[in-house]
Amino acid sequence: MTTVATHVRPVQRSRTWLLTVILAGQFMAILDVSIVNVAAPTMRADLNASGSALELVISGYTIAYAMLLITGARLGGLSGYRRLFLYGLALFTVASLMCGIAPSATLLIVFRLLQGAGAALMVPQVLSLIQIAFDGAARLKAIGVYAAVISVAAVVGQVLGGLLVTADLFGTSWRPVFLVNVPIGIVLLIVGARLLPKEHMPREQGLDLPGLITLSLAVSLLVVPLVLGHEEDWPLWGWISMGAAVVVFGLFLLAERRARHPLVPGRLLRTPGVTPAAIGIFLVMVTYAGFLFSSALHLQGALGDSPLRAGLLFIPAAALFGLVSLHWKRLPARLHRPLIVTATVVTALAELGLAAVMSDGGHHEVAMELLFALLGAGMAGAFSPMMTVALSHVPPGEAPDASGLMAMMLQLGQVVGVAAFGTLFLSLTPSAHAIGVTSVGLAASALAAGVATLPLLRRR
Repeated sequence: MTTVATHVRPVQRSRTWLLTVILAGQFMAILDVSIVNVAAPTMRADLNASGSALELVISGYTIAYAMLLITGARLGGLSGYRRLFLYGLALFTVASLMCGIAPSATLLIVFRLLQGAGAALMVPQVLSLIQIAFDGAARLKAIGVYAAVISVAAVVGQVLGGLLVTADLFGTSWRPVFLVNVPIGIVLLIVGARLLPKEHMPREQGLDLPGLITLSLAVSLLVVPLVLGHEEDWPLWGWISMGAAVVVFGLFLLAERRARHPLVPGRLLRTPGVTPAAIGIFLVMVTYAGFLFSSALHLQGALGDSPLRAGLLFIPAAALFGLVSLHWKRLPARLHRPLIVTATVVTALAELGLAAVMSDGGHHEVAMELLFALLGAGMAGAFSPMMTVALSHVPPGEAPDASGLMAMMLQLGQVVGVAAFGTLFLSLTPSAHAIGVTSVGLAASALAAGVATLPLLRRR
């Protein structure tokens, strides 16, 4: 039985500061996924990294992030959201420094894993604090800002990465894409230590270590062959590993049914809207991450754009994602749930448009920017309402588990998106049709998200 401590909600000014600090941390964590995309070609040349090493630099962060998010959420419920947020932020900041001075691709991968672990401790506390500190209309508004931060940060990373790599500050090439986190992290640590509330909600729960190990193994068995398969010419061990991932994940589900303190409580999955929304968030992020990664490589590879120009092309996607995330609630309430499915169709159409425009090897800049904007609007129209529906019925006492589940699905989606569609794109390169085929696959992923969220159309 969950025990909820008496919680005195902070005044409006304190809540504003709370939201600012925790979303700044969230912004950095998401930024660090996409900021590396634009720097990837420069990083590959500077470190003489293989294609698989490059994907591990990008995906290693999200692999560690995704595998440890549920644990980070549970630890927040046990030890205090403030404490775990600050611990995670400190680890993230130190790891960013180490990434920025890494002398080899191997060490960079190691430090990216540490970065992901820090983010996994920090990020789940964000939704937990929002669930507890806000209610009613204020909570809906806070979740809207949260969704906008996630989406805008992903695209801002593309732009900022381009600016930093092109600037080549003091001859440091790609390294500022990591070092930029250090001063921001230090400021957030100082401000957060003073402003974040010390309270938390004591819970009669422990840590499911066997479940954590089993789930981590299942994710690793799936993602590692996806990342390395292209470079290794799809060896037999890769197919065996992916098959084993399905078996191990099945064992995880069986074990969770008998676990005393399961990572994902059954009662949470039975909460209306949670399961289809979690699947939908996963598929939307597969689409988004695959789009960002493959498009960045196409722009700088086949089209020969500089990192800066490639990054700037993503601004329309960021702008529309942010605007839709903040304002979709102005639609009549009866349209909120249908918006989710409609938006996935819009996203799929945008991807099919990109397949047609980009596959001839030309630089149709105006058409690309319009389609990027349409894709950003579609993603936001699906993601923000999904998150709101998923959390609307979750009681505050289960906020840590809910935030951990949604954040895990979000990050797993990014891992699979980069691994699967990055591998598809690299496998077809240098064919002119590489981006076209990849975009068609991304359209299918967006439509699958729409199908998964059809149950959300039923009101309860």
